[in-house]
Amino acid sequence: MDEATLAQYQPVIGLEVHAQLLTHSKMYSADENEYGVAPNTNLSVITLGHPGTLPKVNRTAVEFAMKMGLATNCQIRRDNLFARKNYFYPDLPKGYQITQDKTPICHDGHLEVRVGEDVKRIGITRIHMEEDAGKSMHLAGETETLVDLNRAGVPLIEIVSEPDIRTGDEAYAYLTEIKKLVEYLGICDGNMEEGSLRCDANISVMKKGATQFGMKVEVKNMNSFRNVQRAIAYEIERQITIIEAGGEVDSETRGFDAASGTTNGQRSKETLNDYRYFPEPDLPPLVISDEWLHRVAAELPALPQQLYARFVGELGLSDYDASVLIDQKEVALFFDDLSRLTPNAKAAANWVMGPVKSYLNERALTMADFPLDAAQLAGIIELIDAGKVNYSVASKQLFPHLLEHPTANATGAAESLGLLQQADSGELAALVEQVVAGNPAKVAEYRAGKKSLTGMFMGELMKLTGGKADPKLANQLLRTALEG
Repeated sequence: MDEATLAQYQPVIGLEVHAQLLTHSKMYSADENEYGVAPNTNLSVITLGHPGTLPKVNRTAVEFAMKMGLATNCQIRRDNLFARKNYFYPDLPKGYQITQDKTPICHDGHLEVRVGEDVKRIGITRIHMEEDAGKSMHLAGETETLVDLNRAGVPLIEIVSEPDIRTGDEAYAYLTEIKKLVEYLGICDGNMEEGSLRCDANISVMKKGATQFGMKVEVKNMNSFRNVQRAIAYEIERQITIIEAGGEVDSETRGFDAASGTTNGQRSKETLNDYRYFPEPDLPPLVISDEWLHRVAAELPALPQQLYARFVGELGLSDYDASVLIDQKEVALFFDDLSRLTPNAKAAANWVMGPVKSYLNERALTMADFPLDAAQLAGIIELIDAGKVNYSVASKQLFPHLLEHPTANATGAAESLGLLQQADSGELAALVEQVVAGNPAKVAEYRAGKKSLTGMFMGELMKLTGGKADPKLANQLLRTALEG
């Protein structure tokens, strides 16, 4: 589609994100909440909805929902009711889902996301608690459907955005921020491939300047942030093509095919049965007291945007450095600890984004597996800043040695390895004279104006000192000798 046609339309996008909560048990029963176990093992009569059984709300799941609401600037509802959402599906064992309807625990919030150089505020309509359904599996070549009910009853929060998103890039930035928040809060692992974070997109288009939104289409089955972008881009062009041809967009649910990058119709919205929400008779109202809310708020950890603001505002890092550092929770927290142990924040950032990340990436490790603590890395930076070890020696010899001997400290290791730089001006001056005397032709070229030879002389000097000469002092003495 040509750019001129696209430019006449305004996409309108809202996202619904389901996050599975990292609780030990399910939302309304004591069944284990565990991924990857044998099918249909984490089940009880409560999850299966047998007559005479009664659900009970998981307190930790409620607190996780409250934390997400506070992190997204939501209002926290004090009097909560649960509801039954009635619909038939093979992997919904009770025949209904216990959820929240008109009383979501969190409402009227917002999230600020960075899109390129801009910061955009995206509204959060609601966050409500509910239980997951089971999983239907369709094996290749088989006509039957297998049902695994282990996931049935797993705690979920559904995060519903306002229709404030206008591009696939904004959707990607929003989802990235949601993923970081649930990981920083420790309430969800954010793994889209395993289904612990799932996203549906509501997409419509309207002519620019129009006041009424177009017909909304819901797109499902997107298992990565990149696929959400691709689905949005395809759906925007598909809808505009229909409108430009004089047709009308149908209100429907569509699935996304990652292989072809296209969406396909699944069911019409008009033909959906009414969910017949009504209050859940087996659960009393959930009341959140001031004391409970204040305690949960006090337990909130440092969040990505708070760390970003500190890294840029207090430490003077660039937007790029701060964004890279906060991308992963463990990396951000390690750097935060490191920055409090050294005044050289830029050097700390360079070490974390350079040698530390390289070490982890080469071995497919996470920050939790890194053998050194922040104090040891701060010790290396301190040696470099004091002129006792240069960066090259520190990164190529001292750092690898400490990784193999994680109980050692930087200063002791540098001393035992003989890496401390020569700072004795008399001894160094004698070596400078030796280098100059041994290269008379090059000295003549230098004095004739070929100043680029300074690097050659420094290289010769470093060979004589085993790379341990103080670069600043060595350069000063060398220039004095050459100019003489």
